[in-house]
Amino acid sequence: STEHQAVRRLYATDASVYQEMPLAVALPKNVEDLQQLIHFATEHKTSLIPRAAGTSLAGQVVGSGIVVDISKYFDKILEVNAKERWVRVQPGVVRDDLNAFLKPYGLFFGPETSTANRAMIGGMIGNNSCGLHSVVWGSTRDHLLEVKVLLSEARLPPMGEFLLSSSGDKGTGFYGQMLALLSNPDNQHEIRTHFPKPTVKRRNTGYALDALLDEFTETGSFNLCKLIAGSEGTLCLITEAKLNLLPLPPPFVGLVCVHCNSIDESLRANLVALKHGCWASELMDDYILELTKTNAEQSKNREFVVGEPKAVLMVEFFAETETLLFEKCEKLIADLKTAQLGYAYPILTGEASKKAWNVRKAGLSLMYNIEGPEKPANVIEDCAVDVNDLPAYIADLEKVGIKHNLRLEHSAHAAAGEIHTLPLINLKSSEGRQKFRALLADTAALVKSYGGSLSGEHGDGRLRGEFIPFMVGEKNYQLFEEVKRIWDPNGIFNPGKIVNTPPMNEFLRYEADQPAPKIATTFRFDNEDGLLGLAEKCSGSGDCRKTHITGGTMCPSYMATRQEKDSTRARANILRHYYTAQPPPPPMGELRLAPPSGAGGAKSVLDLCLSCKGCQSECPSSVDVGKMKAEFTQQYYDQHGVPFRARLIGNFTKQMKLASLAPWGYNLLFGTTWTRKLINKIVGFHPDRTVPLLHKTTLRKAPKPPKGANYSYVPPSGVRGLLFLFCDEFTNYNDVGVGQKAIDLMQRLGYEVIIPEHLESGRAYLSKGLVRKAQQIATKNVELLQHLITDETPLIGIEPSAILSFRDEYLDLVPLHLKPAAERIAKNTFLFEEWFAREIDAKKISKEAFTQEPKLIKLHGHCHQKALSSLVPAKKMLSLPENYQVQLIPSGCCGMAGSFGYEKEHYDLSMQIGELVLFPTVRAQAEETIIAAAGTSCRHQIHDGTGRKALHPAEILWEAFTSPPVPSP
Repeated sequence: STEHQAVRRLYATDASVYQEMPLAVALPKNVEDLQQLIHFATEHKTSLIPRAAGTSLAGQVVGSGIVVDISKYFDKILEVNAKERWVRVQPGVVRDDLNAFLKPYGLFFGPETSTANRAMIGGMIGNNSCGLHSVVWGSTRDHLLEVKVLLSEARLPPMGEFLLSSSGDKGTGFYGQMLALLSNPDNQHEIRTHFPKPTVKRRNTGYALDALLDEFTETGSFNLCKLIAGSEGTLCLITEAKLNLLPLPPPFVGLVCVHCNSIDESLRANLVALKHGCWASELMDDYILELTKTNAEQSKNREFVVGEPKAVLMVEFFAETETLLFEKCEKLIADLKTAQLGYAYPILTGEASKKAWNVRKAGLSLMYNIEGPEKPANVIEDCAVDVNDLPAYIADLEKVGIKHNLRLEHSAHAAAGEIHTLPLINLKSSEGRQKFRALLADTAALVKSYGGSLSGEHGDGRLRGEFIPFMVGEKNYQLFEEVKRIWDPNGIFNPGKIVNTPPMNEFLRYEADQPAPKIATTFRFDNEDGLLGLAEKCSGSGDCRKTHITGGTMCPSYMATRQEKDSTRARANILRHYYTAQPPPPPMGELRLAPPSGAGGAKSVLDLCLSCKGCQSECPSSVDVGKMKAEFTQQYYDQHGVPFRARLIGNFTKQMKLASLAPWGYNLLFGTTWTRKLINKIVGFHPDRTVPLLHKTTLRKAPKPPKGANYSYVPPSGVRGLLFLFCDEFTNYNDVGVGQKAIDLMQRLGYEVIIPEHLESGRAYLSKGLVRKAQQIATKNVELLQHLITDETPLIGIEPSAILSFRDEYLDLVPLHLKPAAERIAKNTFLFEEWFAREIDAKKISKEAFTQEPKLIKLHGHCHQKALSSLVPAKKMLSLPENYQVQLIPSGCCGMAGSFGYEKEHYDLSMQIGELVLFPTVRAQAEETIIAAAGTSCRHQIHDGTGRKALHPAEILWEAFTSPPVPSP
């Protein structure tokens, strides 16, 4: 297959439980590439599997053919007609990115999946995506006006593009053949009798012949786009789509969160909400709400939850005025109280409502955080019934769950009659596989008894395809086979979906009842069911495939390259492949390190992980790829040795300590262009990358703890408290001025500052995968600090990547007997900004001590700061001076990431990441605007990329301080 120019062999991943490896992955750049792929597939009797973001839940984009990934190059918005309200796009355009582009026109594309910030228009057409506002904005099918497609033909080469629209497909004969099929009275009877009843709004079982028939009956013609929507890429390849647009919704949005004591109560409340003309009504049960408590990102978003509800119904209204909005909300609440439905009804607006929606959208992925072999199984999650049947249907479905001894989680689209129901099933066991099939079979019978659809918006795929004949009848299934023959006589487009689907429990990812490999690790992975368990938590939801337009930190390399192999998901999957492809563990349960077989492939996929930690918080399943990469790299070194450059970078502190004996000599070498470039070339750094210079002294040589102090400290009168400052290796040698100003500011504010005895942070070792060396440092630091750091005497850090190690890696590195001490230290360890904001809240620091001169500050957050903390404290701190205005730069990673941006093979990507958002934003600022960045790497990257000097927030507040120092007692 590699003889064709558009075919690239890559590591393939998929979101579903199915794992049938493709022959290859194609990254076509244009229509000509697609035409050649059709020619190639026809000639070699293989297949083409269209794929956008690859987040399908039913196995739509897996198979043994060539995966045609249109996400990288088919991403153009081609034309907008604001007057007629339509847009032409290529299929790789991301839904939310499209709407960001359309906003200035006052228009938007309505259908929205919970994955809308990475779902692409091609995939939305393939699945006929709906979303939470479908009761108002409809499905993708409702807004698909025209498509340009490439078709499969017996003759070669393949034909050119064809435009399908309401006028028919001129000259191809497809329109006439479909017209003949739908004009047949017997066919009409079969469709009307055996398809889901018309009141079921989400009907995606099989091909949409019912939608075509409805239009034909009403108008005498039909738009073949209705057939393409929901066809799962089985009929053609889409090259362009013309979409209907809607005016932007009213500006005022309110969300009533109805807290209920049971699922049934919430579904009855849903019927009341629909009578009030709500725009959305979505369900979350207590299963999801409980999981938000332990997720770093979603725990911040659950503030709206009152007590311990069994279910929360999220009812949304839009209105032209705030008064009208609250009238709508209050009328609903009044009716619910009259009906005795619900016990709490908080009304959310603005950011609070967005946070609540983020919880709902993260539901499925959150469930992958559940420990143990039972994981959420997408099997009956897409069933839809008439909304009035929903309470009775869910009650009956619960009985099916009890029959199979399964607890069911319920969430999502109550307004549309489609509840996403998820059981926990161990698909690695024979018993679990039996339950998997039996549950779907029983549910299909139940859904059919209600006249519902087995697939509402997620599609049939490989999961539910074999049940299509049962759901719609054999004669309708034969019509589907005829449709496939009409459109794809060679059978090259995504075979095995909708028709001729193999049994649902074939090609599962795992062999049944195989013992899990035991992998010896340096990190503890106790909370993740081991290293392999952490990799398997990846649900494939594709949150890591957001673009820089959507924002966020995860995943910087994917944002730059837009290639699946560079996504967080791909890295988790390659580690799963690697660790499960090994021979069974030795007898007697003895631990083993993974052998080197296949390690090179895994290493190459992990290579562009910047260890930004964005996945730790932004991935709903909290798949910490940075931690796994470090562990894997240590194991790789154990087999292959430590490269010179990795050892050099890991030993950063030792080198700086030696160089600090003659800082002038070091600065002469690295401050002179030609010598720096020469040294960079020798060690494997990019010649254009500058190197931070040394200060004339070290921070440790300034403030010293009193001799013999035992730190049993009682602050003297007039001193606000004792602070222990962690003197990280970067501040100690390179950014001494930052450290001096931070200490001086704290002292001027009345705090006593002491640098205790401790080692370096170990961050440089962690970044290069030298985990055991980092473990030694972590252990020693916890031993040295365990009796010093308390609620009254916290540990404060200036460099985020160093100080946050105490709250992250140290907890899984230190010996078990030190873990309680490490947890106590972590609890009382703060970024400088966090501590400062806490003192502001405690009224210990006030704006009166700072200048009133107006300043504009643009703040870029360090990746670890955003993942493990928040930018809120930094913004609060910098906003303390009365006339300081602070604006967050909507950037992800700066691209430097410690040594990553220095390395010659990574330099270009490093700068490309910076160019996504950070560099253009900084360049656009006036000279007097202050650029703030807490990370030393971030400040250096900003300097190299823009020539601007960025300041640490502590420096900015030091400059702003105007009061005289607090006198010593």
